[in-house]
Amino acid sequence: MKLFHLVLWRLSLALVVVFTVWAGLFYMAIIEEVNDEVDDSLEDYSEQLIVRSLLGEKMPDTSNGSNNQYYLYEVSKEYAAAYPQITYRDEMVYITEKREEEPARVLITIFRASNDRYMELVVYTPTIEKMDLQRAILGWIVFLYVLLLLVILLITAWVYRRNMKPLYRLLGWLDRYQLGHPNEPLDNQTKITEFHHLNETVSEFAERNEKLFEQQKQFIGNASHEMQTPLAICRNRLEMLMEDESLSERQLGELIKTHRTLENLTRMNRSLLLLCKIENGQYMDRHQVCLNELLKHYVDDYREVYAYRKIRVEMELKESFCVEMNDSLATVLVTNLLKNAFVHNVDGGVIRIETSRQVFVIRNTGSEALDGKRIFERFYQGKKKEGSTGLGLALADTICKMSQLQIRYFYEKDLHCFEISKSFQNPSSSL
Repeated sequence: MKLFHLVLWRLSLALVVVFTVWAGLFYMAIIEEVNDEVDDSLEDYSEQLIVRSLLGEKMPDTSNGSNNQYYLYEVSKEYAAAYPQITYRDEMVYITEKREEEPARVLITIFRASNDRYMELVVYTPTIEKMDLQRAILGWIVFLYVLLLLVILLITAWVYRRNMKPLYRLLGWLDRYQLGHPNEPLDNQTKITEFHHLNETVSEFAERNEKLFEQQKQFIGNASHEMQTPLAICRNRLEMLMEDESLSERQLGELIKTHRTLENLTRMNRSLLLLCKIENGQYMDRHQVCLNELLKHYVDDYREVYAYRKIRVEMELKESFCVEMNDSLATVLVTNLLKNAFVHNVDGGVIRIETSRQVFVIRNTGSEALDGKRIFERFYQGKKKEGSTGLGLALADTICKMSQLQIRYFYEKDLHCFEISKSFQNPSSSL
Protein backbone atom coordinates (compact mmCIF):
# COMPACT_ATOMS: atom_id res chain seq x y z
CA MET A 1 0.00 0.00 0.00
CA LYS A 2 1.30 3.47 -0.89
CA LEU A 3 2.04 5.92 1.91
CA PHE A 4 -0.52 8.37 0.47
CA HIS A 5 -3.29 5.76 0.53
CA LEU A 6 -2.32 4.63 4.03
CA VAL A 7 -2.40 8.21 5.40
CA LEU A 8 -5.70 8.95 3.64
CA TRP A 9 -7.27 5.73 4.93
CA ARG A 10 -6.23 6.32 8.54
CA LEU A 11 -7.27 9.98 8.40
CA SER A 12 -10.65 8.98 6.94
CA LEU A 13 -11.18 6.44 9.71
CA ALA A 14 -10.29 8.98 12.41
CA LEU A 15 -12.53 11.67 10.87
CA VAL A 16 -15.46 9.27 10.54
CA VAL A 17 -15.22 8.41 14.26
CA VAL A 18 -14.82 12.05 15.34
CA PHE A 19 -17.58 13.37 13.07
CA THR A 20 -19.97 10.56 14.04
CA VAL A 21 -19.54 11.32 17.73
CA TRP A 22 -19.87 15.07 17.04
CA ALA A 23 -22.98 14.60 14.87
CA GLY A 24 -24.64 12.40 17.51
CA LEU A 25 -23.92 14.82 20.36
CA PHE A 26 -24.96 17.83 18.26
CA TYR A 27 -28.22 16.16 17.24
CA MET A 28 -29.04 15.21 20.84
CA ALA A 29 -28.27 18.77 21.99
CA ILE A 30 -30.57 20.28 19.36
CA ILE A 31 -33.40 17.83 20.14
CA GLU A 32 -32.95 18.55 23.84
CA GLU A 33 -33.28 22.26 23.13
CA VAL A 34 -36.41 21.70 21.02
CA ASN A 35 -37.99 19.54 23.73
CA ASP A 36 -37.08 22.16 26.35
CA GLU A 37 -38.93 24.86 24.39
CA VAL A 38 -41.98 22.61 23.96
CA ASP A 39 -41.90 21.70 27.67
CA ASP A 40 -41.80 25.39 28.66
CA SER A 41 -44.89 26.01 26.55
CA LEU A 42 -46.69 23.07 28.17
CA GLU A 43 -45.69 24.27 31.65
CA ASP A 44 -47.14 27.74 31.01
CA TYR A 45 -50.39 26.27 29.74
CA SER A 46 -50.66 23.77 32.63
CA GLU A 47 -50.05 26.56 35.21
CA GLN A 48 -52.88 28.58 33.72
CA LEU A 49 -55.21 25.57 33.93
CA ILE A 50 -54.20 24.74 37.51
CA VAL A 51 -54.73 28.34 38.64
CA ARG A 52 -58.18 28.48 37.05
CA SER A 53 -59.07 25.10 38.61
CA LEU A 54 -57.95 26.19 42.10
CA LEU A 55 -59.82 29.51 41.81
CA GLY A 56 -62.98 27.71 40.71
CA GLU A 57 -63.11 29.54 37.40
CA LYS A 58 -64.63 28.06 34.29
CA MET A 59 -62.21 25.74 32.51
CA PRO A 60 -61.68 26.15 28.75
CA ASP A 61 -62.75 23.44 26.34
CA THR A 62 -60.44 20.44 26.28
CA SER A 63 -60.04 20.90 22.55
CA ASN A 64 -60.35 24.56 21.65
CA GLY A 65 -58.68 24.48 18.21
CA SER A 66 -55.22 25.35 19.51
CA ASN A 67 -52.24 23.02 19.52
CA ASN A 68 -52.41 22.56 23.30
CA GLN A 69 -55.12 20.22 24.67
CA TYR A 70 -55.75 18.81 28.13
CA TYR A 71 -57.59 16.35 30.35
CA LEU A 72 -58.36 17.04 34.03
CA TYR A 73 -59.67 14.40 36.40
CA GLU A 74 -59.60 13.44 40.02
CA VAL A 75 -57.27 10.72 41.39
CA SER A 76 -56.93 9.02 44.72
CA LYS A 77 -54.48 10.05 47.40
CA GLU A 78 -52.64 6.77 47.05
CA TYR A 79 -52.28 7.29 43.28
CA ALA A 80 -50.94 10.80 43.84
CA ALA A 81 -48.37 9.46 46.31
CA ALA A 82 -47.28 6.64 44.00
CA TYR A 83 -46.45 8.79 40.93
CA PRO A 84 -44.16 11.81 40.51
CA GLN A 85 -45.73 15.27 40.60
CA ILE A 86 -44.53 16.23 37.10
CA THR A 87 -43.83 13.86 34.22
CA TYR A 88 -42.78 14.53 30.61
CA ARG A 89 -43.02 11.95 27.84
CA ASP A 90 -43.61 11.43 24.12
CA GLU A 91 -46.51 9.25 23.05
CA MET A 92 -49.24 8.80 20.48
CA VAL A 93 -52.49 10.61 21.36
CA TYR A 94 -55.90 10.72 19.74
CA ILE A 95 -56.73 14.10 18.15
CA THR A 96 -60.49 14.58 18.28
CA GLU A 97 -60.71 17.07 15.43
CA LYS A 98 -58.68 14.90 13.09
CA ARG A 99 -60.03 11.59 14.44
CA GLU A 100 -56.60 10.00 14.30
CA GLU A 101 -53.58 9.39 16.48
CA GLU A 102 -50.54 11.61 16.15
CA PRO A 103 -47.26 11.95 18.08
CA ALA A 104 -47.41 14.48 20.91
CA ARG A 105 -45.37 15.85 23.79
CA VAL A 106 -47.24 15.17 27.06
CA LEU A 107 -46.96 16.88 30.46
CA ILE A 108 -48.67 15.12 33.42
CA THR A 109 -49.08 17.15 36.62
CA ILE A 110 -50.61 15.94 39.88
CA PHE A 111 -51.75 18.71 42.26
CA ARG A 112 -53.80 19.04 45.45
CA ALA A 113 -57.15 20.84 45.11
CA SER A 114 -59.63 22.04 47.75
CA ASN A 115 -61.37 19.64 50.12
CA ASP A 116 -58.19 17.49 50.22
CA ARG A 117 -58.77 16.22 46.70
CA TYR A 118 -56.05 15.29 44.22
CA MET A 119 -56.28 16.13 40.55
CA GLU A 120 -54.25 14.93 37.59
CA LEU A 121 -53.80 17.31 34.65
CA VAL A 122 -52.65 15.89 31.32
CA VAL A 123 -51.57 18.55 28.84
CA TYR A 124 -50.26 17.68 25.41
CA THR A 125 -49.39 19.33 22.18
CA PRO A 126 -48.97 17.58 18.82
CA THR A 127 -45.33 17.37 17.74
CA ILE A 128 -45.96 17.36 14.01
CA GLU A 129 -43.98 20.56 13.62
CA LYS A 130 -41.31 19.31 16.02
CA MET A 131 -40.87 16.09 14.03
CA ASP A 132 -40.48 18.12 10.85
CA LEU A 133 -37.88 20.21 12.61
CA GLN A 134 -36.04 17.13 13.82
CA ARG A 135 -35.97 15.66 10.33
CA ALA A 136 -34.70 18.95 8.90
CA ILE A 137 -31.98 19.15 11.57
CA LEU A 138 -30.95 15.53 10.96
CA GLY A 139 -30.79 16.10 7.20
CA TRP A 140 -28.60 19.18 7.53
CA ILE A 141 -26.33 17.42 10.02
CA VAL A 142 -25.80 14.52 7.60
CA PHE A 143 -25.19 16.97 4.74
CA LEU A 144 -22.63 18.93 6.76
CA TYR A 145 -21.08 15.67 7.98
CA VAL A 146 -20.45 14.37 4.46
CA LEU A 147 -19.43 17.82 3.12
CA LEU A 148 -16.90 18.44 5.89
CA LEU A 149 -15.47 14.93 5.56
CA LEU A 150 -14.97 15.27 1.79
CA VAL A 151 -13.56 18.81 2.02
CA ILE A 152 -11.08 17.85 4.74
CA LEU A 153 -9.96 14.76 2.81
CA LEU A 154 -9.55 16.72 -0.42
CA ILE A 155 -7.55 19.46 1.30
CA THR A 156 -5.43 16.84 3.08
CA ALA A 157 -4.74 15.01 -0.20
CA TRP A 158 -3.79 18.28 -1.93
CA VAL A 159 -1.49 19.37 0.93
CA TYR A 160 0.06 15.91 1.20
CA ARG A 161 0.83 15.58 -2.52
CA ARG A 162 2.18 19.13 -2.72
CA ASN A 163 4.49 18.66 0.26
CA MET A 164 5.58 15.14 -0.73
CA LYS A 165 6.68 16.07 -4.27
CA PRO A 166 10.40 16.04 -3.29
CA LEU A 167 10.02 12.49 -2.01
CA TYR A 168 8.34 11.33 -5.23
CA ARG A 169 11.07 13.01 -7.32
CA LEU A 170 13.72 11.26 -5.22
CA LEU A 171 11.98 7.88 -5.63
CA GLY A 172 11.78 8.43 -9.40
CA TRP A 173 15.51 9.20 -9.52
CA LEU A 174 16.29 6.05 -7.51
CA ASP A 175 14.13 3.95 -9.88
CA ARG A 176 16.14 5.23 -12.85
CA TYR A 177 19.49 4.89 -11.08
CA GLN A 178 21.74 2.09 -12.36
CA LEU A 179 24.98 1.25 -10.59
CA GLY A 180 27.99 1.42 -12.90
CA HIS A 181 26.21 3.43 -15.59
CA PRO A 182 26.06 7.18 -16.31
CA ASN A 183 23.24 8.64 -14.20
CA GLU A 184 21.68 12.09 -14.28
CA PRO A 185 22.52 14.23 -11.21
CA LEU A 186 19.88 14.44 -8.49
CA ASP A 187 18.05 17.76 -9.00
CA ASN A 188 15.53 17.91 -6.17
CA GLN A 189 15.34 21.43 -4.76
CA THR A 190 13.27 21.67 -1.59
CA LYS A 191 12.89 23.94 1.44
CA ILE A 192 11.86 21.06 3.71
CA THR A 193 14.77 20.28 6.04
CA GLU A 194 14.13 16.54 6.29
CA PHE A 195 13.88 16.07 2.51
CA HIS A 196 16.97 18.22 1.95
CA HIS A 197 18.93 16.04 4.38
CA LEU A 198 17.54 12.90 2.71
CA ASN A 199 18.70 14.13 -0.72
CA GLU A 200 22.22 14.74 0.60
CA THR A 201 22.33 11.32 2.27
CA VAL A 202 21.14 9.49 -0.86
CA SER A 203 23.66 11.37 -3.06
CA GLU A 204 26.53 10.50 -0.70
CA PHE A 205 25.39 6.88 -0.52
CA ALA A 206 25.27 6.66 -4.33
CA GLU A 207 28.80 8.11 -4.60
CA ARG A 208 30.13 5.57 -2.09
CA ASN A 209 28.47 2.74 -3.99
CA GLU A 210 29.98 3.94 -7.27
CA LYS A 211 33.46 3.99 -5.73
CA LEU A 212 33.03 0.55 -4.19
CA PHE A 213 31.65 -0.78 -7.46
CA GLU A 214 34.65 0.51 -9.40
CA GLN A 215 37.03 -0.98 -6.82
CA GLN A 216 35.25 -4.33 -7.03
CA LYS A 217 35.34 -4.31 -10.82
CA GLN A 218 39.05 -3.52 -10.70
CA PHE A 219 39.65 -6.32 -8.21
CA ILE A 220 37.72 -8.84 -10.31
CA GLY A 221 39.61 -7.79 -13.43
CA ASN A 222 42.96 -8.07 -11.68
CA ALA A 223 42.03 -11.38 -10.08
CA SER A 224 40.86 -12.74 -13.42
CA HIS A 225 44.16 -11.86 -15.04
CA GLU A 226 46.60 -12.50 -12.19
CA MET A 227 45.17 -15.83 -11.05
CA GLN A 228 44.65 -17.38 -14.47
CA THR A 229 48.27 -16.81 -15.49
CA PRO A 230 49.96 -18.74 -12.63
CA LEU A 231 47.38 -21.50 -12.92
CA ALA A 232 48.15 -21.87 -16.63
CA ILE A 233 51.90 -21.89 -15.89
CA CYS A 234 51.46 -24.64 -13.28
CA ARG A 235 49.42 -26.75 -15.71
CA ASN A 236 52.04 -26.36 -18.44
CA ARG A 237 54.86 -27.33 -16.07
CA LEU A 238 52.93 -30.40 -14.94
CA GLU A 239 52.34 -31.39 -18.56
CA MET A 240 56.07 -31.04 -19.25
CA LEU A 241 56.88 -33.16 -16.19
CA MET A 242 54.42 -35.85 -17.28
CA GLU A 243 56.33 -36.16 -20.57
CA ASP A 244 59.47 -37.18 -18.66
CA GLU A 245 60.08 -40.86 -19.43
CA SER A 246 62.08 -41.37 -16.22
CA LEU A 247 58.94 -40.99 -14.08
CA SER A 248 57.62 -44.06 -12.37
CA GLU A 249 54.00 -45.12 -12.84
CA ARG A 250 53.19 -44.01 -9.30
CA GLN A 251 54.73 -40.56 -9.84
CA LEU A 252 52.91 -40.15 -13.15
CA GLY A 253 49.62 -41.03 -11.45
CA GLU A 254 50.18 -38.39 -8.78
CA LEU A 255 51.01 -35.78 -11.43
CA ILE A 256 47.85 -36.63 -13.34
CA LYS A 257 45.78 -36.16 -10.18
CA THR A 258 47.49 -32.84 -9.50
CA HIS A 259 46.91 -31.72 -13.09
CA ARG A 260 43.21 -32.67 -12.80
CA THR A 261 42.92 -30.68 -9.57
CA LEU A 262 44.46 -27.64 -11.25
CA GLU A 263 42.01 -28.00 -14.14
CA ASN A 264 39.10 -28.03 -11.70
CA LEU A 265 40.56 -25.05 -9.85
CA THR A 266 40.91 -23.12 -13.12
CA ARG A 267 37.30 -23.82 -14.09
CA MET A 268 36.10 -22.94 -10.62
CA ASN A 269 38.03 -19.68 -10.68
CA ARG A 270 36.54 -18.73 -14.03
CA SER A 271 33.04 -19.60 -12.83
CA LEU A 272 33.38 -17.61 -9.60
CA LEU A 273 34.72 -14.58 -11.44
CA LEU A 274 31.89 -14.84 -13.94
CA LEU A 275 29.34 -15.02 -11.13
CA CYS A 276 30.81 -11.89 -9.54
CA LYS A 277 30.71 -10.02 -12.85
CA ILE A 278 27.08 -11.00 -13.44
CA GLU A 279 25.99 -9.99 -9.94
CA ASN A 280 27.86 -6.68 -10.28
CA GLY A 281 25.92 -5.87 -13.43
CA GLN A 282 28.84 -6.01 -15.84
CA TYR A 283 26.74 -7.73 -18.52
CA MET A 284 24.03 -5.13 -18.98
CA ASP A 285 24.09 -5.02 -22.80
CA ARG A 286 21.09 -6.96 -24.05
CA HIS A 287 19.89 -8.11 -27.44
CA GLN A 288 17.18 -10.36 -28.81
CA VAL A 289 18.72 -13.83 -28.61
CA CYS A 290 17.13 -17.03 -29.97
CA LEU A 291 18.36 -19.99 -27.95
CA ASN A 292 17.35 -22.43 -30.72
CA GLU A 293 20.34 -21.41 -32.85
CA LEU A 294 22.73 -21.69 -29.92
CA LEU A 295 21.34 -25.12 -29.04
CA LYS A 296 21.78 -26.42 -32.59
CA HIS A 297 25.33 -25.07 -32.75
CA TYR A 298 26.59 -26.46 -29.44
CA VAL A 299 24.75 -29.78 -29.74
CA ASP A 300 26.64 -30.35 -33.02
CA ASP A 301 29.90 -29.49 -31.22
CA TYR A 302 29.18 -31.93 -28.38
CA ARG A 303 27.90 -34.86 -30.48
CA GLU A 304 31.28 -36.61 -30.50
CA VAL A 305 31.58 -36.21 -26.73
CA TYR A 306 28.05 -37.55 -26.27
CA ALA A 307 28.79 -40.44 -28.62
CA TYR A 308 31.76 -41.44 -26.44
CA ARG A 309 29.25 -42.45 -23.74
CA LYS A 310 26.62 -43.58 -26.26
CA ILE A 311 24.27 -40.78 -25.22
CA ARG A 312 21.78 -39.91 -27.92
CA VAL A 313 20.30 -36.44 -28.38
CA GLU A 314 16.66 -35.83 -29.32
CA MET A 315 15.66 -32.29 -30.31
CA GLU A 316 12.11 -31.03 -30.78
CA LEU A 317 12.35 -27.33 -31.50
CA LYS A 318 8.71 -26.45 -32.19
CA GLU A 319 9.06 -22.67 -31.98
CA SER A 320 11.89 -20.19 -31.39
CA PHE A 321 12.56 -19.40 -27.74
CA CYS A 322 13.76 -15.77 -27.99
CA VAL A 323 14.58 -13.52 -25.05
CA GLU A 324 16.23 -10.17 -24.32
CA MET A 325 19.59 -11.00 -22.74
CA ASN A 326 23.34 -10.63 -23.08
CA ASP A 327 24.87 -12.71 -25.89
CA SER A 328 27.74 -14.01 -23.75
CA LEU A 329 25.44 -14.97 -20.90
CA ALA A 330 23.10 -16.77 -23.30
CA THR A 331 26.07 -18.87 -24.48
CA VAL A 332 27.12 -19.62 -20.89
CA LEU A 333 23.54 -20.62 -19.99
CA VAL A 334 23.16 -23.03 -22.93
CA THR A 335 26.63 -24.62 -22.59
CA ASN A 336 26.28 -25.10 -18.82
CA LEU A 337 22.93 -26.86 -19.21
CA LEU A 338 24.27 -29.08 -22.00
CA LYS A 339 27.38 -29.96 -19.97
CA ASN A 340 25.22 -30.65 -16.91
CA ALA A 341 23.02 -32.99 -18.98
CA PHE A 342 26.16 -34.86 -20.09
CA VAL A 343 28.02 -35.01 -16.73
CA HIS A 344 24.96 -36.16 -14.78
CA ASN A 345 23.75 -38.64 -17.40
CA VAL A 346 24.25 -42.41 -17.59
CA ASP A 347 26.04 -44.38 -20.28
CA GLY A 348 23.61 -45.12 -23.09
CA GLY A 349 21.22 -42.48 -21.81
CA VAL A 350 19.31 -39.76 -23.62
CA ILE A 351 19.21 -35.96 -23.73
CA ARG A 352 15.93 -34.42 -24.89
CA ILE A 353 15.68 -30.77 -25.81
CA GLU A 354 12.30 -29.13 -26.40
CA THR A 355 11.46 -25.50 -27.08
CA SER A 356 8.34 -23.41 -27.56
CA ARG A 357 7.78 -19.68 -27.62
CA GLN A 358 7.49 -19.50 -23.81
CA VAL A 359 9.41 -22.51 -22.49
CA PHE A 360 12.63 -24.37 -23.16
CA VAL A 361 13.37 -27.71 -21.42
CA ILE A 362 16.45 -29.95 -21.28
CA ARG A 363 15.90 -33.48 -20.00
CA ASN A 364 18.51 -36.14 -19.31
CA THR A 365 18.41 -39.69 -18.00
CA GLY A 366 18.92 -40.08 -14.25
CA SER A 367 18.52 -42.81 -11.69
CA GLU A 368 16.90 -40.78 -8.89
CA ALA A 369 15.55 -37.29 -8.18
CA LEU A 370 17.80 -34.52 -6.86
CA ASP A 371 17.09 -32.01 -4.12
CA GLY A 372 15.12 -29.37 -6.05
CA LYS A 373 15.41 -26.84 -3.20
CA ARG A 374 19.21 -26.88 -3.03
CA ILE A 375 20.26 -27.85 -6.53
CA PHE A 376 20.93 -24.23 -7.55
CA GLU A 377 23.07 -23.46 -4.48
CA ARG A 378 26.77 -22.83 -5.04
CA PHE A 379 29.00 -25.85 -4.34
CA TYR A 380 26.01 -28.05 -3.52
CA GLN A 381 27.50 -31.53 -3.64
CA GLY A 382 24.68 -34.05 -3.88
CA LYS A 383 26.17 -36.93 -5.84
CA LYS A 384 28.96 -34.89 -7.36
CA LYS A 385 30.34 -36.25 -10.60
CA GLU A 386 33.94 -36.01 -11.75
CA GLY A 387 34.59 -32.83 -13.70
CA SER A 388 31.83 -30.88 -11.94
CA THR A 389 32.72 -27.70 -10.01
CA GLY A 390 29.31 -27.36 -8.38
CA LEU A 391 28.86 -23.91 -9.91
CA GLY A 392 27.27 -24.64 -13.30
CA LEU A 393 23.64 -24.61 -12.12
CA ALA A 394 24.31 -21.68 -9.78
CA LEU A 395 25.57 -19.76 -12.82
CA ALA A 396 22.48 -20.75 -14.82
CA ASP A 397 20.20 -19.63 -11.99
CA THR A 398 21.99 -16.26 -11.66
CA ILE A 399 21.82 -15.65 -15.42
CA CYS A 400 18.10 -16.46 -15.50
CA LYS A 401 17.34 -14.10 -12.62
CA MET A 402 19.28 -11.30 -14.33
CA SER A 403 17.39 -11.92 -17.60
CA GLN A 404 13.92 -12.07 -15.96
CA LEU A 405 13.63 -15.80 -16.63
CA GLN A 406 12.64 -18.61 -14.31
CA ILE A 407 14.60 -21.83 -14.08
CA ARG A 408 13.28 -24.80 -12.17
CA TYR A 409 14.09 -28.47 -11.72
CA PHE A 410 11.73 -31.43 -11.57
CA TYR A 411 12.09 -35.21 -11.95
CA GLU A 412 9.73 -36.93 -14.36
CA LYS A 413 9.71 -40.45 -15.87
CA ASP A 414 13.33 -41.20 -14.83
CA LEU A 415 14.48 -37.91 -16.38
CA HIS A 416 16.07 -34.88 -14.76
CA CYS A 417 14.26 -31.86 -16.22
CA PHE A 418 15.47 -28.26 -16.25
CA GLU A 419 12.81 -25.85 -17.48
CA ILE A 420 13.43 -22.22 -18.39
CA SER A 421 10.34 -20.09 -18.89
CA LYS A 422 9.47 -16.45 -19.47
CA SER A 423 6.63 -16.60 -16.96
CA PHE A 424 5.53 -18.71 -13.98
CA GLN A 425 3.53 -21.69 -15.14
CA ASN A 426 3.19 -25.44 -14.71
CA PRO A 427 5.96 -27.72 -16.02
CA SER A 428 5.87 -28.17 -19.76
CA SER A 429 2.52 -26.40 -19.97
CA SER A 430 3.45 -24.77 -23.28
CA LEU A 431 5.19 -27.73 -24.87
